[in-house]
Amino acid sequence: MQHVIEKASVLIEALPYIQRFRGETVVVKFGGSIMEDEEGVNNILKDIAFMACVGLRPVIVHGGGKAISALMKKRGLKAEFRKGLRVTDTETVKVVEEVLNHIVNPQLVETLQSYECKARGVRGDDIIRVQKHTEVDADTGKTMDWGFVGDVDSVDVAPVEAFLQAGITPVITPLGRGRDRGIYNVNADDAAAAIARSVRARKLVFLSDVPGLLADPSDHSSRISTVKVAEVNALIKRGVIDGGMLPKINGAVNALHSGVRKTHIIDAGMPHSLLLELFTDRGVGTEIVQ
Repeated sequence: MQHVIEKASVLIEALPYIQRFRGETVVVKFGGSIMEDEEGVNNILKDIAFMACVGLRPVIVHGGGKAISALMKKRGLKAEFRKGLRVTDTETVKVVEEVLNHIVNPQLVETLQSYECKARGVRGDDIIRVQKHTEVDADTGKTMDWGFVGDVDSVDVAPVEAFLQAGITPVITPLGRGRDRGIYNVNADDAAAAIARSVRARKLVFLSDVPGLLADPSDHSSRISTVKVAEVNALIKRGVIDGGMLPKINGAVNALHSGVRKTHIIDAGMPHSLLLELFTDRGVGTEIVQ
């Protein structure tokens, strides 16, 4: 009987959060190593199906890096990364588009539908417009070129809003269309942040390979539960925020400045971390707030 009472207590704890967020849009981004864990992906999608069932409006932006690298290897193409971004030549962008739009995305949609969650795939290159990503090397002064890698210029939110109004969860690939009409690879964190800004999401959630932002990257118990925007620059200078965490934090800050109320970074590997972060008093990740 005690076990049953505890279950009821969990539901009661979740009630005010469900009431508060009903009808609100929440953008969820996931990718990385969790994509290779079928059970982990299923847990995330179950959480998202639950969110939709209780009246939230989830939007998914997903990656597929490991699957892309695997297909590239199979086709004799070498994966190259520069400053964390995949160098994407003509042959590589074909693989990226094939994996994201035609393999990973349909699988995610099918799994969501198996949980009786209405879901539809959205090709990022149909709604995201980009400009070619370049940077100037601080040491040489030369322009670095990643090929078909783009920075988000704009997002056509009309198709996304139409799905949400119809009670359908959009599942979006991080691809964009360039001014040359070509398809470009887009950092999934950046794509998620741009979409969250454009749909004026209540929340933006990054599912990561770590429990959140860590004061000591080697110590998972050093999670920082709350970070204010005013603290971000100091944390970057101290090296607490670097590497793959930088685009997440920068995207979070930009989203907050554009009207998103709160952003979260949580551990994709923890079962049901998404629900625990959104619907419990303590949460399990790092929240970034104004």
